[in-house]
Amino acid sequence: MALFKVPKKSKEEKLAKLTAAQRAEIERIEADVVAEFKGDLPELESALGMLRMGHHFGWKVLHIIHSKRTVRKYEEILGIRIREVFPDVGPSAYRSYGYRLADAASNFWKVVSGDAKDVQIDKEDRQHVEP
Repeated sequence: MALFKVPKKSKEEKLAKLTAAQRAEIERIEADVVAEFKGDLPELESALGMLRMGHHFGWKVLHIIHSKRTVRKYEEILGIRIREVFPDVGPSAYRSYGYRLADAASNFWKVVSGDAKDVQIDKEDRQHVEP
């Protein structure tokens, strides 16, 4: 996986700097979902993980690591649309191997869907992150 060199950045550079309003919104969503959720707890846990990662990595990385169906399922659990809540690319997006490959390709959405002729990313690479 040494196809791309990952720049060295400080911890602070890797993390999204959320406003007080953004932090409050995440906490509100989390509290509402935990209080009202009915279903399988592993799905709730994963959806909450997506909620916490979104600002740091961005919705493009979330679409690379999850199938469209899974993203929709987590959006339904959380009551959000990730493209409305998170930036397309967060400060840690560059750390995602799958994102770096998709970003270098000619069409991001074709890579995500697996239809790109020039880039194919296997599941392990889609989910790999560097420090």
